[in-house]
Amino acid sequence: MASFSFSLFLLSVSLSLIPILCTNSEGNALHALRSKLSDPKNVLQSWDPTLVNPCTWFHVTCDANSHVIRLDLGNSNISGSLGSELGELKHLQYLELYWNNIGGKIPKELGNLKNLVSMDLYGNNFEGEIPKSLSKLKSLRFLRLNNNKLSGPIPRELTTLSNLKIFDVSNNNLCGTIPIDGPFTSFPMESFENNKLNGPELQGLVSYDFGC
Repeated sequence: MASFSFSLFLLSVSLSLIPILCTNSEGNALHALRSKLSDPKNVLQSWDPTLVNPCTWFHVTCDANSHVIRLDLGNSNISGSLGSELGELKHLQYLELYWNNIGGKIPKELGNLKNLVSMDLYGNNFEGEIPKSLSKLKSLRFLRLNNNKLSGPIPRELTTLSNLKIFDVSNNNLCGTIPIDGPFTSFPMESFENNKLNGPELQGLVSYDFGC
């Protein structure tokens, strides 16, 4: 009987630790992000990996269950790159990294953020192609990637994002054809300007593939 009671005790302790372990994984992901960034204004100085969770860190917002739902680092003068660890923030709804000096590629792992509503990466130095994996973000309403150095075509997979209300990729080095399906039928041409794209007004609304 004593052995059974002890087993129940161990089970209850293990279950009680699950939220902490989950939250720690989010803290670990954010700390991994910090290690890739240069922070001359010390806006990340409160990001202490020894704390139980990151909910007390500046520029981080959590929900009632201590899950990270917002990351607000816009206009913070940070530089560096993003890593795959950001894909561990499964509950993230708002990713605000605009007007910084972040470069490198946009991690394909951002496609794992299924609860994301807004992704604002504009005004940085991101390069390479827009990941096709972003098409998995079915809750996404705002995707602003303008004023970067992105190249390649706009992934046609993004036309499946039926909730997308704002899409801006202006001032990049994108090429190919502007999609004309799904939500892309309502985006203004200003969202695509200053690229090497072929717009619908040049195609007679016929989706040719001009390549890159």
